[in-house]
Amino acid sequence: MVANFAAKRLGKELQKINSSLPPGITLVSADNFEEWLLDIRVLDKNPLYEGQIYRLKFRFGSSYPIEPPEVTFVKKDDRPIPMHPHIYSNGIICLDLLGSQGWSPVQNVESVCMSIQSMLTGNSKNERPPGDEEFVRGNRQRPKDIDFYYHDNTV
Repeated sequence: MVANFAAKRLGKELQKINSSLPPGITLVSADNFEEWLLDIRVLDKNPLYEGQIYRLKFRFGSSYPIEPPEVTFVKKDDRPIPMHPHIYSNGIICLDLLGSQGWSPVQNVESVCMSIQSMLTGNSKNERPPGDEEFVRGNRQRPKDIDFYYHDNTV
């Protein structure tokens, strides 16, 4: 269940989203403050994603926006999960912005979608992350609980 401050913040975000969204981002559903679906497409000419539309599922916890939402790609009808070195075949996205270390409460649904659009735009490798099959088969954690190792982490 979403707390009052999370619901208030999501209500403001929904008002803004309903009035305008950047090109390539479409709100599909936001029936409650727990789960929203948005479609995104890459606007720039990237042959890996040209003509494709991808569906994102946002799940909000009671501590949003202090904690990040859980964001995954979902396969739905003709919406595939994009091939990308940081997107697992089950839709889990390895993006520091979505983790507790990279998240900031100034981020919002729109900025997350734009970051993912940018991530796709800049991709030139038609591949999954290393160990995709093993990760998908063995992972029992929710995306927000996975402790990804980012290349810019220091020891």
